[in-house]
Amino acid sequence: MIVDTHLHLIDRRALRYPWLTGAPALNRDFSHADYAVEARRAGIETAMHMEVDVDPADIEAETAYVKALASDRESLVSGAIVSCRPELASFPAYLERVRADPFVKGFRRVLHVVPDDVSEGALFRENIRKIGGSGLTFDLCVQPHQIPKAIALADLAPDVRFVLDHCGVPDIRGKADHPWRAHVAEIARRPNVIAKISGIVAYADPSSWTVATLRPYVEHVIASFGWDRVVWGSDWPVCTLGGGLSTWVAATHALLEGCSEDERSRLLSANARRFWNL
Repeated sequence: MIVDTHLHLIDRRALRYPWLTGAPALNRDFSHADYAVEARRAGIETAMHMEVDVDPADIEAETAYVKALASDRESLVSGAIVSCRPELASFPAYLERVRADPFVKGFRRVLHVVPDDVSEGALFRENIRKIGGSGLTFDLCVQPHQIPKAIALADLAPDVRFVLDHCGVPDIRGKADHPWRAHVAEIARRPNVIAKISGIVAYADPSSWTVATLRPYVEHVIASFGWDRVVWGSDWPVCTLGGGLSTWVAATHALLEGCSEDERSRLLSANARRFWNL
């Protein structure tokens, strides 16, 4: 069975998503009900919701919304990675509120949608260090050329557990290896960073990718981080841009052909349960 560590739900009636106006293929509602039918058929038994970069005024409302969905006995959602703004002076108070809620498992601030110097600010870095000891993780969503910015954060906050989203977002469609390959190998040297094998079908040519297309990228990430520091995520509904949830699950199983049952189990579920106490 699979633990999905990267599920997005979109409900435009409940929350505001400014970025959706620039993403017409995703500018509609994506409900838990729609996800759950396909997820169960694909062998997904539980999921963590990943924040969807809502309007900043809706950040805590998004957490409350997802938590309410998770309270349903039939829900697959067992935790949430919530949005945050470490660049603001209000972050420490927000951190304390979040720490009191066991449903919240970590934070994410999407860094490729803001200027690079945001993560280099003194207040941002001070606030990231405050996460240390809380048991909460911080997801790093960056482009390949920004991975050194992520490395700097990991070095500055060795007590914080970081998660590199989407294999470091390689340009699979463009068949680009540089600087992604070297940067992934370098960030993997930090023991406080794990990698998420999540939704990379969205970065491949939707009309022509095959398992062979994805294999060099997935194998490099696993070889760099090792089987104990990788987890799996769907990145639904973004993965629909490259074939959809069932296609990505099927590709994952094909990519793991030849691996031991223990290695497969660690990637698909055991590591996630251990990292986030699911």
